[in-house]
Amino acid sequence: MNKPLQNIFFQLLRLGLWGHGNVANDHIISTEDWEQLYTAAVKRTVEGLIYDSFSQLREDQLPPLPLRMKWAIRIDQIERVNMKMNAIIAEQYHFFLNNGLQPILQKGMGVAQCYRIPLHRVSGDIDWYFDHGEYSQARTLLKKEHIHIQDTAGFSLNYLYDGIDIEHHKKLFDIRNPFKSSYLKNLKQFYSDQCQYLKVEHQKVRLLSPELQIIQVNAHILKHLISFGIGLRQFCDSARLYHTLSSKIDPEVLKNIYRDLGIIQWAHALHRILVELVGLPITDIPFPYPKDTEINWIVEEIWYAGNFGYYDERFQNGTTSSFSMHPDGANRLLKNFRRYFKYAPMEVFFYPLEQLYSKVIGIDRD
Repeated sequence: MNKPLQNIFFQLLRLGLWGHGNVANDHIISTEDWEQLYTAAVKRTVEGLIYDSFSQLREDQLPPLPLRMKWAIRIDQIERVNMKMNAIIAEQYHFFLNNGLQPILQKGMGVAQCYRIPLHRVSGDIDWYFDHGEYSQARTLLKKEHIHIQDTAGFSLNYLYDGIDIEHHKKLFDIRNPFKSSYLKNLKQFYSDQCQYLKVEHQKVRLLSPELQIIQVNAHILKHLISFGIGLRQFCDSARLYHTLSSKIDPEVLKNIYRDLGIIQWAHALHRILVELVGLPITDIPFPYPKDTEINWIVEEIWYAGNFGYYDERFQNGTTSSFSMHPDGANRLLKNFRRYFKYAPMEVFFYPLEQLYSKVIGIDRD
């Protein structure tokens, strides 16, 4: 996709994300251009946001009718999946509560409620966090229900429930530095009575406090950038979270948490990306970032890597191996380790070590 069309893509994205803005009139979007825009949106899991921009475009700016109908059908499918996921969230949370467990809904559908049209956010799976003891109890409950589970790296497990991917996590935050374990434990305890509750169907579901929800989502983005990349959807998640929760957080406290975790430079880069790439109002940024914060190469990586790096056209002909399902996986990892080191040095250093530990030693076995 050429630069002028890429600019149109982001204008449409911002228009759909915020409900205001405009699209430059000096570029006629051809049928071929619209096909490229559609493909790019799907690869980056933001087709719902681009679709939401259509209601604010002139008739002559809209995609051709056949593509518009195709897009509408895809949005209908996304809505149906999201409604199904909401029903499963309510059902599972009720089940866990009845068995004495109190999980926290992470990311995904909890973040979707910050969007203008929550059902248009493309969702991947349902993520539950359980305290360590409750994690084991939930795992046992699943086995009693004859649900096939797969223990995975990263101290997690996953399974299919009525066709939807579900993940359980022992770790609340994707912070790899083991020297921050006590700090994170104290942080979680400090905010334990400040949880938010979201009504899903007819069930109140527990979410993290505003500060911790922001940290959790943004640390997750960093984890994936250090490895193979992450899609635009997650940056939109972060932007909508800041926009929705900015009045509920203490900016200085949040800044201190980023600094104490050793990821303050990453926070600065992220904040500039959210403002300049996806249009977050700068007034929603909790603390100012240095004007010389470098983001150009990160923005380029976000664009090319796509959703979790699976669609990166630069490595289409690369070889896969037992080490990585991603083409040229080892080289890509080493390159990202070098480049992200200055933003979060300890996270980069401990990332491969924790991955190895969680795969070999830390995985649950029956």
